[in-house]
Amino acid sequence: MLETVNGTGASRDGGRHAVVIGASLAGLLAAQVLADHADRVTVVERDRLPDGPEPRGGVPQSRHTHVLIPGGQRAYDALLPGFTDELMAHGAPRVGAPSDLAQWQAGRWFRRTEETAFFICPTRPLLEWLVRRRVLADPRIELVQGTETVGLVGDASRVRGVLLRERGAAAVAVGREPQRLAADLVVDASGRGSKAADWLTAIGAEPAVEETLETGLAYATRVYRTGEDDDAEPHFIVPNPGQTHGAVVLPAEGDRWMVTLSGLRGNEPPLDDRGFTEFADRLPHPITRNWLDAAKADAPALAYRTTANIRRRYDLPGRRPAGFLATGDAQCVFNPIYGQGMTVAAMSALALRDALADTRRTPTTLRVQKAMFAASRQAWDISAGSDKNMPTATGGAARSTPADRVSGWYLARVEARAPGDPAVGRVFRDVLYLTAPVTALFAPRIARAVLFGPVRPTPQEPPVRREGV
Repeated sequence: MLETVNGTGASRDGGRHAVVIGASLAGLLAAQVLADHADRVTVVERDRLPDGPEPRGGVPQSRHTHVLIPGGQRAYDALLPGFTDELMAHGAPRVGAPSDLAQWQAGRWFRRTEETAFFICPTRPLLEWLVRRRVLADPRIELVQGTETVGLVGDASRVRGVLLRERGAAAVAVGREPQRLAADLVVDASGRGSKAADWLTAIGAEPAVEETLETGLAYATRVYRTGEDDDAEPHFIVPNPGQTHGAVVLPAEGDRWMVTLSGLRGNEPPLDDRGFTEFADRLPHPITRNWLDAAKADAPALAYRTTANIRRRYDLPGRRPAGFLATGDAQCVFNPIYGQGMTVAAMSALALRDALADTRRTPTTLRVQKAMFAASRQAWDISAGSDKNMPTATGGAARSTPADRVSGWYLARVEARAPGDPAVGRVFRDVLYLTAPVTALFAPRIARAVLFGPVRPTPQEPPVRREGV
């Protein structure tokens, strides 16, 4: 099944060999898929990985708020059966939408009607640890830690392996030459900071064209605990072009709460105790400030500033070698505030699995990469589509076309009706949660409500409980 993607020649020590660069979620899940098509899979990771659910340096946003939306739940369970139940068994909270939270968006509070979907709120270290434990239990998958990938072996027609070097100043100081590791397939899952453009150029190939969209959004996260008698409520305040400050307050395992505040370039949340709390006064409602005043901080605030949307177009034709694929953030990375990255990592692995298993088509490198691109497309359209409306948006992908303006007009009407109309709100969530295509918003029943229906009343203050309770 891998003959065209990986070539017909076996790796040096016999048998088909796939190398995955990076033990990220995307890398581990890709390795899980490839183990069914190769004799062995080697995951090369520059970090030394913790034995338990602990943060690591190679995931700079690991201490910030994360959610696993329904599209991600489906994908993880398809790849690792029973995974979401295991995640919740380890304490990751379940939050029903819209029943279990107060949500402010487009200037209005959503009605807290009956749950139509739910998301899970694990810390990133917990989710990574559970994935890592499941994937690396497979004897066909080997992990090489503390090792950097510094280049590719091969030429513009085919990749035949990677160049590796032990990570650390001592290894560099003694001038150790990079070691070659032969492979029939190389998957770049090294993340947002991928060096693949340099690697491809060095072997005479063309790097992928990059599309970028940057708003300068910056956020800071702090961990809190609440008292046993406190009736703490999750809530969102979603920024928009007219109100550019945001807040996310969600529970996490271990009786913790994650609070993330955000602002645009030049208006970043401070990290000191007083500054972080007072930043919440800039939000359109005091709900977050009141929440912070009643809670107890459990750790210092931490900043995150790298939030550009970047898409590397490996799906387009070019002078690029067979046997090289990119996945996860190395292929398409989103503004993290939208909570899509962990989901798209799994959806891309599913696309890889399905493309390799398709007996009707030969799995060429370009065809497989196109399938993985398609898996990330809706998330990109949501993230980049929202960000291009922000007043600080820059980059080639920030340009709007006439079609963008028409769809933007329609989607603005959807957003205005979703808070008060449960039917529109349900489909709106399904699209955002990547369980329904964008076309679901244009179904006749929804289109009638959007084009001809009124904007229904919504609560004037944050709803404190689900309707009917």
